[in-house]
Amino acid sequence: MSAVQLALITELGSFRLAVELSLPAHGITVLFGQSGCGKTTLLRCIAGLQTANGYLRVGDSIWQNDKKNLPTHRREIGYVFQESSLFPHLSVEDNLHYGYRRTAKKQQRVNIDEVIALLELKHLLACYPNQLSGGQRQRVAIARALLTTPKLLLMDEPLAALDMDGKARILLYLQKLHKQLQIPVIYVTHALEEATRLADYLVIMDKGQVLAKGTANETLSQPNLPKSLTQGISVVIDAVIGEIDSAWHLAKAEFAGGYLWIKDQYFQRGQAVRLRIFARDVSLAKQCGESSMQNTLSGNIENISADNHPALARVHIRVGQTLILAELTNKAVNALALANGNPIFVQIKSAGLVR
Repeated sequence: MSAVQLALITELGSFRLAVELSLPAHGITVLFGQSGCGKTTLLRCIAGLQTANGYLRVGDSIWQNDKKNLPTHRREIGYVFQESSLFPHLSVEDNLHYGYRRTAKKQQRVNIDEVIALLELKHLLACYPNQLSGGQRQRVAIARALLTTPKLLLMDEPLAALDMDGKARILLYLQKLHKQLQIPVIYVTHALEEATRLADYLVIMDKGQVLAKGTANETLSQPNLPKSLTQGISVVIDAVIGEIDSAWHLAKAEFAGGYLWIKDQYFQRGQAVRLRIFARDVSLAKQCGESSMQNTLSGNIENISADNHPALARVHIRVGQTLILAELTNKAVNALALANGNPIFVQIKSAGLVR
């Protein structure tokens, strides 16, 4: 069952939001797009903070339809804003207990000690918000939201005010949260790095509408997306570290269909990683010969489609169960006599580590 089914319409001056979505019951759904595209407006509509017409169901509960519209305090949500919004006169511990006490004991499904351990807050419990860094305040805000035992956790650009180091640390905590707590999350961001790193399900928005939706791989590989949003067509691959080559400081990332050697970043064997491969960084060959590129995979061409530019073509290659995209000139496609069904060697110049 979907965690969230919605069809919502609202207008703010000349801006119009019209969105219909069915979102998964588990994991992190990321709403991604440029500033002003409607991400936060949609989140506020889900929370009941912005008036909208339409339908909203969360789990088995109808929150909004033609006959009812639950106020915000009756919607079982946790909400994390760009600013942490902690009570300045309360310690960290009291801020957490404020969230915890909002939920009746029989409905509490999140353990306070578990959340404190998960977000590494024990040493901060006696501190007040003005004694914390920005990243520490956001960790407390996330914990407080979780302790209300929400059916849905809404996060509105929670890393926007943090520096790069603070963002990196919070992203690690969010990945731990994703793995250990079964609470669906809707996460708003305009940062592509956050979207590709966190998204189990990705929704790309523009001008109040949905441009694309699906898994990160399905969405970022769609040909009609503007490069200003996605930095270019690509695929996202989830892999596991299977081997460490300490002599050359490389790690072997294994996925359904093959493996790629990437720079070792103190990985552990068995560690899950996510990689992003741009189509422009993929070349194709009919024979596998000596090359400086260490990552060569064997696959079959599924489809050759037109690019936005008449000089270019996109080649879709299936490597085992994994889709790889290559961006070639039409001249190269013709010279190699590429066609659907052809076996082909895929040479990958670089694979960027997303997480």
